[in-house]
Amino acid sequence: MHPLDNPIWQSLTTTHERFAETRDSARRFIREVSVLAALSAPTPENYHSLASLLKPDERVGLFLQTAPAPPVSWTVVDTGPIFQMVCEKRVPPDPASNGTKLISLNNRDVPEMLALTKLTKPGPFNARTYEMGDYLGIRSAGTLAAMAGERLRLRSYTEVSAVCTHPDHLGHGYATVLMTTLMTRIHDRSEVPFLHVRPENVRAIQLYERLGFVKRASLHYAVIRKNP
Repeated sequence: MHPLDNPIWQSLTTTHERFAETRDSARRFIREVSVLAALSAPTPENYHSLASLLKPDERVGLFLQTAPAPPVSWTVVDTGPIFQMVCEKRVPPDPASNGTKLISLNNRDVPEMLALTKLTKPGPFNARTYEMGDYLGIRSAGTLAAMAGERLRLRSYTEVSAVCTHPDHLGHGYATVLMTTLMTRIHDRSEVPFLHVRPENVRAIQLYERLGFVKRASLHYAVIRKNP
């Protein structure tokens, strides 16, 4: 199996092991870092192990090879296909980045990061998600106008995630500047950038393709809830 076939599991068993809560062949990120969880394989036994890591009614997100089919003790809250894209070729810096100042985001920026991701909904983002990798932002008149960062990290691969721009600051190419900077850093570490995107997000896919990303696989995301 390719490492990216089960990227959350690979992240939680390698680079991000320090963030993992574990029971047998089930792992989850600690709650403050991420809602993501993973199984070594989607067996009833592994779902049972995952259940022991959750509170009643708690939700977690999985990436699966096939559509979710958990035991009856679980409810599938949301599911659907998700494209996984990779960029193996180094891209040149975006010319627009010359006049754009990027800042490194940290714990002082968490309230604004949470507000921006809540507004734009690029995917789940918790109070300590920024600890998963480098997160960069662009400010305009002191306000966080755009951000992007690194989420899942496994050997030789780093995921670009939380790419979002405030609606009041669209049209300036901020997403391109942020992504090309992160991609360059990832390539400089001799790693490959990858990302996940829903098929219906056509505008984002077009941007990612312009930056050199190509579709590697179609996975299934699943938000599941442990029944009381």
